[in-house]
Amino acid sequence: MAIEGPLKELGIHDVFQLLDLSRKTGRLSVNSKLRQNNGCVYFETGVVVYAEIESNPHLLGGLLMRSGKISEADLDRAREMQLRGDDRRMGEVLVAIGAITQKELEHQVRFQIEEVVFELLSWQEGYFSFVEGELRDLPTKVSISTASVLMEGARRIDEWSLIERRIPNLDVVPAFAQLKPDGDDASLDLLPAEWEVLTAVDGDRDIRQIATVLGRSEFETAKMIFGLDSADVLTLRSRPHVRRSIAEEGKAFEDLMRRADEALSAGEPESARRYAESALADHSQEPTAHLMLGEIDLAEHRASDAEDNLRRTLRMEPMLAKAHRLLGNALAMQGQHQEAVQWWQRWLKLEDDSEEREREVERVREALKAVEKLDNLLSTSRE
Repeated sequence: MAIEGPLKELGIHDVFQLLDLSRKTGRLSVNSKLRQNNGCVYFETGVVVYAEIESNPHLLGGLLMRSGKISEADLDRAREMQLRGDDRRMGEVLVAIGAITQKELEHQVRFQIEEVVFELLSWQEGYFSFVEGELRDLPTKVSISTASVLMEGARRIDEWSLIERRIPNLDVVPAFAQLKPDGDDASLDLLPAEWEVLTAVDGDRDIRQIATVLGRSEFETAKMIFGLDSADVLTLRSRPHVRRSIAEEGKAFEDLMRRADEALSAGEPESARRYAESALADHSQEPTAHLMLGEIDLAEHRASDAEDNLRRTLRMEPMLAKAHRLLGNALAMQGQHQEAVQWWQRWLKLEDDSEEREREVERVREALKAVEKLDNLLSTSRE
Protein backbone atom coordinates (compact mmCIF):
# COMPACT_ATOMS: atom_id res chain seq x y z
CA MET A 1 0.00 0.00 0.00
CA ALA A 2 1.32 3.48 -0.87
CA ILE A 3 -0.03 6.76 0.55
CA GLU A 4 1.39 9.96 -0.86
CA GLY A 5 0.64 13.59 -1.54
CA PRO A 6 1.56 17.21 -0.75
CA LEU A 7 1.58 18.31 2.89
CA LYS A 8 -0.62 21.27 1.97
CA GLU A 9 -3.48 18.85 1.30
CA LEU A 10 -2.82 16.41 4.16
CA GLY A 11 -0.77 17.78 7.06
CA ILE A 12 2.04 15.74 8.59
CA HIS A 13 0.11 15.45 11.89
CA ASP A 14 -2.82 13.90 10.00
CA VAL A 15 -0.46 11.48 8.24
CA PHE A 16 0.96 10.33 11.59
CA GLN A 17 -2.51 9.87 13.04
CA LEU A 18 -3.63 7.87 10.00
CA LEU A 19 -0.67 5.51 10.28
CA ASP A 20 -1.20 5.18 14.04
CA LEU A 21 -4.93 4.42 13.83
CA SER A 22 -4.49 1.95 10.96
CA ARG A 23 -1.50 0.34 12.75
CA LYS A 24 0.65 0.46 9.63
CA THR A 25 4.17 -0.95 9.24
CA GLY A 26 6.49 0.68 6.74
CA ARG A 27 8.48 3.79 5.87
CA LEU A 28 7.22 7.37 5.68
CA SER A 29 9.40 9.66 3.53
CA VAL A 30 9.00 13.45 3.70
CA ASN A 31 10.74 15.79 1.26
CA SER A 32 10.92 19.59 1.28
CA LYS A 33 12.42 21.46 -1.68
CA LEU A 34 12.09 24.72 0.25
CA ARG A 35 14.30 23.40 3.04
CA GLN A 36 16.39 21.26 0.66
CA ASN A 37 15.94 18.47 3.16
CA ASN A 38 14.24 15.11 3.50
CA GLY A 39 13.60 12.67 6.29
CA CYS A 40 12.24 9.18 6.92
CA VAL A 41 10.18 7.80 9.80
CA TYR A 42 9.71 4.06 10.24
CA PHE A 43 6.51 2.68 11.75
CA GLU A 44 5.80 -0.76 13.18
CA THR A 45 2.09 -1.47 13.76
CA GLY A 46 1.53 2.26 14.06
CA VAL A 47 4.38 2.90 16.51
CA VAL A 48 7.42 5.01 15.62
CA VAL A 49 10.55 2.84 15.83
CA TYR A 50 13.23 4.78 13.94
CA ALA A 51 13.80 8.06 12.08
CA GLU A 52 16.56 9.83 10.14
CA ILE A 53 17.00 13.16 8.37
CA GLU A 54 19.53 14.32 5.78
CA SER A 55 20.35 17.60 7.57
CA ASN A 56 21.69 15.64 10.55
CA PRO A 57 23.92 12.93 9.15
CA HIS A 58 25.88 12.39 12.36
CA LEU A 59 26.53 8.77 13.26
CA LEU A 60 25.58 7.29 16.62
CA GLY A 61 29.16 6.68 17.75
CA GLY A 62 30.21 10.27 17.09
CA LEU A 63 27.16 11.66 18.91
CA LEU A 64 27.81 9.48 21.95
CA MET A 65 31.43 10.62 22.06
CA ARG A 66 30.61 14.33 21.68
CA SER A 67 28.05 14.09 24.49
CA GLY A 68 30.63 12.47 26.76
CA LYS A 69 28.89 9.10 27.00
CA ILE A 70 31.86 7.22 25.53
CA SER A 71 35.54 7.97 24.97
CA GLU A 72 37.39 8.14 21.67
CA ALA A 73 39.20 4.96 22.74
CA ASP A 74 35.84 3.20 23.17
CA LEU A 75 34.77 4.28 19.69
CA ASP A 76 38.07 3.20 18.12
CA ARG A 77 37.84 -0.18 19.82
CA ALA A 78 34.30 -0.73 18.56
CA ARG A 79 35.29 0.26 15.01
CA GLU A 80 38.25 -2.11 15.15
CA MET A 81 35.93 -4.97 16.14
CA GLN A 82 33.70 -4.20 13.17
CA LEU A 83 36.70 -4.17 10.85
CA ARG A 84 37.68 -7.61 12.14
CA GLY A 85 34.31 -9.01 11.13
CA ASP A 86 31.90 -8.17 13.96
CA ASP A 87 28.66 -7.61 12.04
CA ARG A 88 26.76 -6.06 14.95
CA ARG A 89 25.68 -2.42 14.83
CA MET A 90 27.88 0.21 16.46
CA GLY A 91 25.51 0.64 19.40
CA GLU A 92 25.39 -3.11 20.05
CA VAL A 93 29.18 -3.35 19.99
CA LEU A 94 29.54 -0.44 22.43
CA VAL A 95 27.13 -2.17 24.82
CA ALA A 96 29.02 -5.46 24.45
CA ILE A 97 32.37 -3.91 25.42
CA GLY A 98 30.82 -2.12 28.40
CA ALA A 99 31.27 1.42 27.05
CA ILE A 100 27.57 2.17 27.60
CA THR A 101 24.58 0.32 29.01
CA GLN A 102 21.67 -0.91 26.93
CA LYS A 103 19.50 1.69 28.68
CA GLU A 104 21.91 4.50 27.71
CA LEU A 105 21.96 3.26 24.11
CA GLU A 106 18.17 3.20 23.90
CA HIS A 107 18.00 6.66 25.48
CA GLN A 108 20.35 8.09 22.82
CA VAL A 109 18.50 6.37 19.97
CA ARG A 110 15.17 7.59 21.34
CA PHE A 111 16.58 11.13 21.58
CA GLN A 112 17.71 11.00 17.94
CA ILE A 113 14.37 9.64 16.73
CA GLU A 114 12.33 12.22 18.62
CA GLU A 115 14.42 15.14 17.37
CA VAL A 116 13.92 14.04 13.75
CA VAL A 117 10.18 13.58 14.23
CA PHE A 118 9.77 16.96 15.96
CA GLU A 119 11.63 18.63 13.09
CA LEU A 120 9.37 16.98 10.50
CA LEU A 121 6.24 17.88 12.44
CA SER A 122 7.07 21.56 11.99
CA TRP A 123 7.01 21.27 8.17
CA GLN A 124 3.93 22.74 6.55
CA GLU A 125 5.03 22.28 2.95
CA GLY A 126 6.63 19.45 1.06
CA TYR A 127 5.66 16.00 -0.17
CA PHE A 128 5.13 12.77 1.76
CA SER A 129 5.07 9.15 0.68
CA PHE A 130 4.37 6.07 2.82
CA VAL A 131 5.33 2.62 1.57
CA GLU A 132 3.96 -0.29 3.53
CA GLY A 133 6.20 -3.30 4.11
CA GLU A 134 8.37 -5.24 6.50
CA LEU A 135 11.18 -3.28 8.14
CA ARG A 136 14.68 -4.67 7.62
CA ASP A 137 18.26 -3.69 8.44
CA LEU A 138 17.35 -0.86 10.81
CA PRO A 139 19.72 0.17 13.62
CA THR A 140 18.56 -0.23 17.22
CA LYS A 141 14.79 0.21 17.29
CA VAL A 142 12.95 2.02 20.09
CA SER A 143 9.16 1.95 20.31
CA ILE A 144 7.67 5.42 20.77
CA SER A 145 3.93 6.00 20.98
CA THR A 146 2.82 8.05 17.98
CA ALA A 147 0.18 9.79 20.09
CA SER A 148 2.78 10.91 22.65
CA VAL A 149 5.06 12.18 19.88
CA LEU A 150 2.23 14.24 18.38
CA MET A 151 1.32 15.71 21.77
CA GLU A 152 4.92 16.67 22.50
CA GLY A 153 5.32 18.08 19.00
CA ALA A 154 2.26 20.30 19.45
CA ARG A 155 3.54 21.47 22.84
CA ARG A 156 6.90 22.40 21.36
CA ILE A 157 5.34 24.38 18.55
CA ASP A 158 3.33 26.37 21.12
CA GLU A 159 6.41 27.00 23.27
CA TRP A 160 8.50 28.05 20.26
CA SER A 161 6.04 30.86 19.56
CA LEU A 162 6.99 32.29 22.96
CA ILE A 163 10.71 31.49 22.83
CA GLU A 164 11.23 33.02 19.39
CA ARG A 165 10.37 36.47 20.77
CA ARG A 166 13.85 36.47 22.32
CA ILE A 167 15.49 33.74 20.25
CA PRO A 168 14.48 34.21 16.60
CA ASN A 169 16.92 31.51 15.41
CA LEU A 170 19.57 29.11 16.67
CA ASP A 171 22.42 31.36 15.55
CA VAL A 172 21.88 33.51 18.65
CA VAL A 173 24.99 33.60 20.89
CA PRO A 174 24.44 33.68 24.69
CA ALA A 175 26.96 35.35 27.03
CA PHE A 176 27.04 35.98 30.77
CA ALA A 177 25.19 39.11 31.86
CA GLN A 178 27.11 41.84 33.64
CA LEU A 179 26.99 41.49 37.42
CA LYS A 180 24.76 43.87 39.32
CA PRO A 181 26.23 46.20 41.97
CA ASP A 182 27.22 44.50 45.25
CA GLY A 183 24.29 43.61 47.39
CA ASP A 184 21.77 43.47 44.58
CA ASP A 185 22.51 39.92 43.38
CA ALA A 186 20.20 37.19 44.59
CA SER A 187 21.53 33.65 44.94
CA LEU A 188 20.90 31.54 41.85
CA ASP A 189 18.50 28.66 42.28
CA LEU A 190 19.03 26.73 39.05
CA LEU A 191 18.29 23.21 37.94
CA PRO A 192 21.25 20.85 37.24
CA ALA A 193 20.51 21.01 33.50
CA GLU A 194 20.66 24.81 33.60
CA TRP A 195 24.03 24.75 35.35
CA GLU A 196 25.20 22.35 32.66
CA VAL A 197 24.15 24.84 29.98
CA LEU A 198 26.07 27.61 31.74
CA THR A 199 29.27 25.53 31.62
CA ALA A 200 29.01 25.48 27.81
CA VAL A 201 28.43 29.24 27.44
CA ASP A 202 31.62 30.99 26.34
CA GLY A 203 30.33 34.03 24.46
CA ASP A 204 31.28 32.48 21.12
CA ARG A 205 29.17 29.33 20.74
CA ASP A 206 25.68 29.78 19.38
CA ILE A 207 22.69 27.80 20.65
CA ARG A 208 23.04 25.10 18.01
CA GLN A 209 26.71 24.53 18.95
CA ILE A 210 25.91 24.46 22.69
CA ALA A 211 23.25 21.80 22.07
CA THR A 212 25.79 19.70 20.17
CA VAL A 213 28.43 20.03 22.90
CA LEU A 214 25.96 18.99 25.59
CA GLY A 215 24.33 16.26 23.53
CA ARG A 216 20.93 17.84 24.18
CA SER A 217 18.13 18.75 21.80
CA GLU A 218 18.19 22.21 20.24
CA PHE A 219 14.68 22.85 21.57
CA GLU A 220 15.51 22.03 25.21
CA THR A 221 18.76 24.01 25.01
CA ALA A 222 16.98 27.06 23.56
CA LYS A 223 14.27 26.76 26.20
CA MET A 224 16.78 26.80 29.07
CA ILE A 225 18.74 29.69 27.55
CA PHE A 226 15.46 31.58 27.15
CA GLY A 227 14.80 31.12 30.88
CA LEU A 228 18.34 32.17 31.85
CA ASP A 229 18.04 35.26 29.68
CA SER A 230 14.70 36.12 31.28
CA ALA A 231 16.36 35.81 34.71
CA ASP A 232 19.14 38.21 33.59
CA VAL A 233 21.77 35.47 33.98
CA LEU A 234 22.58 35.56 30.27
CA THR A 235 22.39 38.13 27.51
CA LEU A 236 21.78 37.27 23.87
CA ARG A 237 23.22 38.66 20.67
CA SER A 238 22.80 37.70 17.05
CA ARG A 239 25.80 36.34 15.24
CA PRO A 240 26.60 38.63 12.31
CA HIS A 241 25.96 36.97 8.97
CA VAL A 242 28.06 37.69 5.93
CA ARG A 243 25.85 37.14 2.92
CA ARG A 244 27.65 35.61 -0.01
CA SER A 245 26.48 35.25 -3.55
CA ILE A 246 25.66 31.81 -4.91
CA ALA A 247 28.83 31.98 -7.00
CA GLU A 248 30.94 32.83 -3.93
CA GLU A 249 29.40 30.01 -1.90
CA GLY A 250 30.03 27.58 -4.74
CA LYS A 251 33.64 28.72 -4.99
CA ALA A 252 34.16 28.29 -1.25
CA PHE A 253 32.70 24.77 -1.41
CA GLU A 254 34.87 23.79 -4.36
CA ASP A 255 37.96 25.16 -2.61
CA LEU A 256 37.28 23.12 0.54
CA MET A 257 36.65 19.98 -1.51
CA ARG A 258 39.86 20.54 -3.47
CA ARG A 259 41.82 20.94 -0.24
CA ALA A 260 40.23 17.77 1.16
CA ASP A 261 41.19 15.84 -1.97
CA GLU A 262 44.76 17.15 -1.87
CA ALA A 263 45.15 16.28 1.81
CA LEU A 264 43.81 12.77 1.25
CA SER A 265 46.18 12.26 -1.70
CA ALA A 266 49.04 13.42 0.52
CA GLY A 267 48.19 10.77 3.12
CA GLU A 268 46.67 13.22 5.61
CA PRO A 269 43.13 11.90 6.22
CA GLU A 270 42.63 13.94 9.41
CA SER A 271 43.20 17.21 7.56
CA ALA A 272 41.06 15.97 4.69
CA ARG A 273 38.22 15.24 7.10
CA ARG A 274 38.35 18.76 8.55
CA TYR A 275 38.05 20.29 5.08
CA ALA A 276 35.27 17.89 4.05
CA GLU A 277 33.25 18.51 7.23
CA SER A 278 33.63 22.28 6.75
CA ALA A 279 32.30 21.91 3.22
CA LEU A 280 29.43 19.76 4.46
CA ALA A 281 28.45 22.26 7.18
CA ASP A 282 26.97 24.69 4.64
CA HIS A 283 26.16 22.15 1.92
CA SER A 284 24.55 19.18 3.69
CA GLN A 285 22.70 18.21 0.51
CA GLU A 286 25.85 17.98 -1.65
CA PRO A 287 26.41 14.29 -2.46
CA THR A 288 30.08 14.89 -3.34
CA ALA A 289 30.77 16.04 0.23
CA HIS A 290 29.34 12.81 1.64
CA LEU A 291 31.29 10.91 -1.01
CA MET A 292 34.51 12.56 0.14
CA LEU A 293 33.80 11.61 3.76
CA GLY A 294 33.20 8.02 2.65
CA GLU A 295 36.53 8.01 0.82
CA ILE A 296 38.28 9.40 3.93
CA ASP A 297 36.61 6.74 6.09
CA LEU A 298 38.01 4.06 3.78
CA ALA A 299 41.50 5.58 4.03
CA GLU A 300 41.21 5.32 7.82
CA HIS A 301 39.84 1.75 7.60
CA ARG A 302 36.47 2.80 9.03
CA ALA A 303 34.47 0.58 6.72
CA SER A 304 31.16 0.82 8.56
CA ASP A 305 31.25 4.64 8.61
CA ALA A 306 32.29 4.64 4.96
CA GLU A 307 29.30 2.43 4.09
CA ASP A 308 26.93 4.86 5.85
CA ASN A 309 28.35 7.91 4.05
CA LEU A 310 28.39 6.19 0.66
CA ARG A 311 24.82 4.90 0.96
CA ARG A 312 23.78 8.44 1.89
CA THR A 313 25.59 9.70 -1.20
CA LEU A 314 23.72 7.28 -3.45
CA ARG A 315 20.37 8.18 -1.94
CA MET A 316 21.08 11.76 -3.05
CA GLU A 317 22.67 10.91 -6.40
CA PRO A 318 22.00 7.29 -7.45
CA MET A 319 24.08 7.56 -10.65
CA LEU A 320 27.27 8.88 -9.03
CA ALA A 321 29.65 6.27 -10.42
CA LYS A 322 32.52 6.56 -7.96
CA ALA A 323 30.19 5.98 -5.01
CA HIS A 324 29.21 2.57 -6.44
CA ARG A 325 32.84 1.44 -6.58
CA LEU A 326 33.75 2.77 -3.14
CA LEU A 327 30.65 1.23 -1.55
CA GLY A 328 31.77 -2.09 -2.99
CA ASN A 329 35.16 -1.55 -1.33
CA ALA A 330 33.56 -0.70 2.02
CA LEU A 331 31.36 -3.81 1.93
CA ALA A 332 34.30 -6.03 0.94
CA MET A 333 36.31 -4.70 3.91
CA GLN A 334 33.46 -5.87 6.16
CA GLY A 335 33.34 -9.33 4.59
CA GLN A 336 30.08 -8.66 2.70
CA HIS A 337 31.55 -9.97 -0.56
CA GLN A 338 28.38 -10.81 -2.48
CA GLU A 339 26.87 -7.35 -2.10
CA ALA A 340 30.28 -5.82 -2.84
CA VAL A 341 30.32 -7.71 -6.15
CA GLN A 342 26.90 -6.28 -7.04
CA TRP A 343 28.09 -2.68 -6.52
CA TRP A 344 31.34 -3.25 -8.43
CA GLN A 345 29.43 -4.74 -11.35
CA ARG A 346 27.06 -1.76 -11.38
CA TRP A 347 30.05 0.58 -11.47
CA LEU A 348 31.55 -1.25 -14.43
CA LYS A 349 28.31 -0.68 -16.36
CA LEU A 350 28.11 3.04 -15.56
CA GLU A 351 29.66 5.74 -17.68
CA ASP A 352 32.53 7.31 -15.78
CA ASP A 353 34.80 9.79 -17.52
CA SER A 354 37.05 10.36 -14.50
CA GLU A 355 40.81 10.16 -14.92
CA GLU A 356 41.05 7.28 -12.45
CA ARG A 357 38.57 4.97 -14.19
CA GLU A 358 41.09 3.17 -16.38
CA ARG A 359 43.33 2.50 -13.40
CA GLU A 360 40.47 1.35 -11.17
CA VAL A 361 38.83 -0.91 -13.75
CA GLU A 362 41.71 -3.35 -13.52
CA ARG A 363 41.63 -3.29 -9.71
CA VAL A 364 37.89 -3.98 -9.60
CA ARG A 365 38.21 -6.85 -12.06
CA GLU A 366 40.99 -8.33 -9.95
CA ALA A 367 38.81 -7.98 -6.87
CA LEU A 368 35.93 -9.75 -8.64
CA LYS A 369 38.26 -12.62 -9.56
CA ALA A 370 39.50 -12.82 -5.96
CA VAL A 371 35.96 -13.04 -4.60
CA GLU A 372 35.06 -15.72 -7.12
CA LYS A 373 38.17 -17.68 -6.16
CA LEU A 374 37.36 -17.33 -2.46
CA ASP A 375 33.82 -18.56 -3.02
CA ASN A 376 35.14 -21.58 -4.94
CA LEU A 377 37.60 -22.42 -2.16
CA LEU A 378 34.88 -22.15 0.48
CA SER A 379 32.54 -24.32 -1.59
CA THR A 380 35.26 -26.94 -1.98
CA SER A 381 36.00 -26.96 1.74
CA ARG A 382 32.33 -27.69 2.55
CA GLU A 383 32.18 -30.73 0.27
